[in-house]
Amino acid sequence: MRTLVIGGSVFLGHAIVEEALRRGHEVTTFNRGRSAADVPGVSPVRGDREDPAAVEALASGGEWDAVVDVCGYTPSVVALSARALSGRAATYAFVSTLNALSGWPAARVDETAPLQECSPDAGPGDGDYGVLKAGCERAVEAYFDGAALMIQPGLILGPRENVGRLPAWLRRAARGGRMLAPGDPGRPMQLIDARDIAAFTLDHAEKGTSDRFITTGPAGNTTYGDWLAECVAVTGAGAEPVWVDDRFLLDREVEPWSELPLWTPADPESAAVWDVPTGKAAAAGLRCRPVAETVRDTWAWLRDEDVEALEARLPSWRRHGIEPAKEARILAAWDAR
Repeated sequence: MRTLVIGGSVFLGHAIVEEALRRGHEVTTFNRGRSAADVPGVSPVRGDREDPAAVEALASGGEWDAVVDVCGYTPSVVALSARALSGRAATYAFVSTLNALSGWPAARVDETAPLQECSPDAGPGDGDYGVLKAGCERAVEAYFDGAALMIQPGLILGPRENVGRLPAWLRRAARGGRMLAPGDPGRPMQLIDARDIAAFTLDHAEKGTSDRFITTGPAGNTTYGDWLAECVAVTGAGAEPVWVDDRFLLDREVEPWSELPLWTPADPESAAVWDVPTGKAAAAGLRCRPVAETVRDTWAWLRDEDVEALEARLPSWRRHGIEPAKEARILAAWDAR
């Protein structure tokens, strides 16, 4: 099978390329060659997907059974590739997000939920992340003549994570000592490994599926307490989680999701963040490995990485994790309450 991956060098894209190569696909990647090295074994094509000439040159240079687009964030940019590759590939698999669905995370949604309002030709200033992703989906459906496969992930973790959420917790646990832990340790979560999304996406790209799938872990596949316990266990530094309630943290201006990654305070606006039905994807073959395996493998990868180089290349890494001095102040205030 001939597969074109737009992106393909970072995190989920890397996982998709590795899985495609494992299956024996002939893989072409299209990227600028800046974020990371391509996986050995691919045929790289260098170019900027925002450059119409580069996209046209890519399209004129080959034909593929499937395109997997892992780095589309602006509808007008995705429209370029959808138009150019129409007739050059049978299936266009687009990696979208749950945020594209109207009403989530305040309300429980499934694949029948309407997309947020956004034109397929919208520019980068025409909405936030979720709105623009909805427009990207529409761009593929409007301008690609073939099967349109929409993958709508939830919270993705795993080796080579380029956002830095799980790595931030692993690095904190590796420092040991009393570790600030947010909210309720029994709060259920839904986490999925990038490698499981990769396998599911390629399963359906190979079949030429035209459909939309929410792809996240099953509801309650871990709890916040179990997840942090795994981080503590694999790092082996004896960190001791100290659970501090939501209100106490918010009163001290602790930022959800960034300073304490994956922490979502109990709030009506995020009531369904960890309550997303996954039955359609499960029935179509989505299989999720244990969260403990994801934590273990991410730690193994992180230990072998040059973290300073990663932080320099991936600015998002610097936005996750609480400063040690702030953590110490909050723990002292919690002890003294």
